[in-house]
Amino acid sequence: MKKNTSRRSFLKKAALGSAAMTSAPMVLAADYEQKLILNKNYEFLNFSANDQINLGLIGSGIQGIYDTTAALKVDGVKLVAVCDLYNGRLDRAKELWGNDLFATRDYRDLLERKDIDAVIVATPDHWHKKITIDALKAGKHVYCEKPMVQKWQEGQDIIKAQKNSGKLCQVGSQGMSSLGNEKAKQLYEDGAIGELVMLDMYNDRYSAEGAWQYPIPPDASPDTIDFDMFLGSAPKTPYELKRFFRWRNYKDYGTGVAGDLFVHAFSTLNHIISSNGPNRALATGGLRYWKDGRDVPDVSITLYDYPKTDTHAAFNAVFRINFIAGSGGGGGFKLIGTEGEMEVGQNSVKLTRSKLGMVPGGYSMIAYTEATQQKIREDYAAQNLETRASSLNLGKTTWEAPNDYKGGHYDHFYNFFQAIRGKGNIIQDPTFGLRAAGAALLANESYYKKQPVNWDPTAMKLL
Repeated sequence: MKKNTSRRSFLKKAALGSAAMTSAPMVLAADYEQKLILNKNYEFLNFSANDQINLGLIGSGIQGIYDTTAALKVDGVKLVAVCDLYNGRLDRAKELWGNDLFATRDYRDLLERKDIDAVIVATPDHWHKKITIDALKAGKHVYCEKPMVQKWQEGQDIIKAQKNSGKLCQVGSQGMSSLGNEKAKQLYEDGAIGELVMLDMYNDRYSAEGAWQYPIPPDASPDTIDFDMFLGSAPKTPYELKRFFRWRNYKDYGTGVAGDLFVHAFSTLNHIISSNGPNRALATGGLRYWKDGRDVPDVSITLYDYPKTDTHAAFNAVFRINFIAGSGGGGGFKLIGTEGEMEVGQNSVKLTRSKLGMVPGGYSMIAYTEATQQKIREDYAAQNLETRASSLNLGKTTWEAPNDYKGGHYDHFYNFFQAIRGKGNIIQDPTFGLRAAGAALLANESYYKKQPVNWDPTAMKLL
């Protein structure tokens, strides 16, 4: 059904009673400011050893550890095996989760185990397709880190493999299932900001770590690292520690800021407004500071066009990344509409509704005589452009997660494991994952081609 985005609809819903008030702020107070608490219901059960979901981790690097830590907070989940190409990470996994873990440098050994129900794929991007498909064929449910694919052409193979396997595949954009996204989607569908006209997203960083200059351990060597396996389908190159530990800096293995950061925003945006994605992109940027051998930009600005659909008006999106932000860093995600704006985070949503000025003020009247100004004022007053109704429901409401909220990362894994148990649906399946990744990767297509690129968000292919 087409979303009703009119101010009248939103005000009517807000005035209906307490049930509607969970999504709408108070409407009889002008220029208000208030805070409300978000909440979510979870099903907590005691699981026996036979009821546990046994989990395998493939890629025990930074994100793999954060993923597994979040996953193991969900009741009824046990980590039984881990795979990584660096011995030190296998040692770290046992340090974190016990010496009884099965550990290997070959993910195929892990997939052969009959006691594993699901796997986390947290490898470099160029391995996502191969390992995800192999895991599905091995009868495992898969949680694949974003971006789902390194190249958009790979996506259909994962979609097909998931359907053929009968297993579940959830793409891991960890904020997708958060309270913030859930509330923002509800507000948008209630018409809280009117018609969407712009999305403004930025991520500023000001540290070597934030720019992916990760530390290289002193024991790293050809003996402790399987560098040839790491290369996989990528071009053959001499052994180099920076490529292994800082793989995000290279096109051969990663997807740059687009696949690492844009894809989160596209996942959230497409989810909130029920969209298939943009149809055009224009990117610019460059390597301005971190000239450490990387071949991806550290400053990136991409403009996206979204076409009109049943769920949103045509609008524009601005995605900006700066890895050398002298301001010190920060980030934001803001949906701007004809009647308000929403700042969306995993733990909060801030809705601001302002009054649209329709009557001229002193700035534009100064060029007219006093008599003419008076006539203009009378004409505008007769049109009644600024009614009392237009002054209602103006101000700011912030919805915040409670202090004991476990976070969007936990929620995403909770949904994944609930779906495995037949108690819910995957919120980010491979089709959704390809649309988010494909949209993000348009930035790379445009940047390296130095021209705008067109995308079919329904068929999920470059035009």
